[in-house]
Amino acid sequence: MPVFAYRGRSGAGVVAGEIEADDRPGAVAQLRAKGVIATSVQERQAKAAAVKKIGGSVKDKDLAIYTRQFSTMVDAGLPIAQCLSILSEQSDSKTLRDVTKRITTEVEGGATLAESFKKYPRVFNDLFVNMLAVGESGGVLDVVLQRLSGYIEKAAKLKSKVKGAMVYPVTIIGVAALVIIFMMIFVIPTFAKMFQGLGADLPVPTRIVMFLSDFTQRYIVVMVIAGAGAIYALKRYYATDQGSKVIDAFLLKVPVIGMLIRKVAVARFTRTLGTLISSGVPILEGLLITARSAGNRVVEATVMQARTAVTSGRTLSEPLKGSTVFPPMVVHMISVGENTGALDQMLQKIADFYDDEVDTAVGALTALLEPMMIVFLGVVVGGLVVAMYLPIFKLVTIMK
Repeated sequence: MPVFAYRGRSGAGVVAGEIEADDRPGAVAQLRAKGVIATSVQERQAKAAAVKKIGGSVKDKDLAIYTRQFSTMVDAGLPIAQCLSILSEQSDSKTLRDVTKRITTEVEGGATLAESFKKYPRVFNDLFVNMLAVGESGGVLDVVLQRLSGYIEKAAKLKSKVKGAMVYPVTIIGVAALVIIFMMIFVIPTFAKMFQGLGADLPVPTRIVMFLSDFTQRYIVVMVIAGAGAIYALKRYYATDQGSKVIDAFLLKVPVIGMLIRKVAVARFTRTLGTLISSGVPILEGLLITARSAGNRVVEATVMQARTAVTSGRTLSEPLKGSTVFPPMVVHMISVGENTGALDQMLQKIADFYDDEVDTAVGALTALLEPMMIVFLGVVVGGLVVAMYLPIFKLVTIMK
């Protein structure tokens, strides 16, 4: 959407800033609705595009601390511009410091918080911006920021649980791959040279391992390039609309892992939607934001279907009943929340419950993977060692 720089007069005097609108008359109309009589309105679309590229990834922990500090200062009665100025100096994240400096300048020029934060989507997502807009318009910015910081902290904790479950198997597989490659390139060739002097027929397992060792030595570079190419191709395919749907649907069907993904999806959905509704965001806007932050295309499609149903006048629980993502218990609790008028509270209770469920699922996954990894290492590495020692055992038997 084009960005327009404006100057004008309001009850507070001369004001200046930037505003997003479809066209210049739309920008003038928005300013008039805010009580600003525009004297100059000029499009800055190119600048807006450049601004959106500013910033980078920010750790959830840094963003949670940033939001919590912002909430504390607003609650203490400090002016918004002063709060932003302090945040731009003390945040641990360089990205947050740089972006906040720009936001401070824009707010001092008359722009609203939501308008200013919205220009940096790489740092602040739709949920963050929409909740700021609700807090500003309702005069409850401190309360909204508290809810937002709590949401970010719990979302970060949930993400760390899932990542923690993946660290162990990835590390074991990586170490196993390095050990196998080392043995294939450096250890097994030494045995192969020794066996060549025996002049006897070697056991089949030994011949297979020696063939694999020779193949690895010859084509290790090709294998590495092929592996990297396959990973790159998979990422590119996942970046497409069709690819993400196929892969996300497949992951949901994988035993154990699929169940964990479902529980994470339910926890994220209920936590996000509950936080938005309790902060005053309309349910249709909340469902749209929740769908975008689902992290799984199947879940996103399910939420968007629910949003369409709600638009036509149906309840939220009705379209979720036929979903393969949301369990019957969750659907029933959402229905109860809708009937009692306490949907936001019910969603938060479901989120808390599924946070514990994710803990249990992660523990079960780790307990399952640990013996599997040990057996895998024992079979692969042990098999290589036994294959190399079989000719020696055979030679010792013949000598006896």
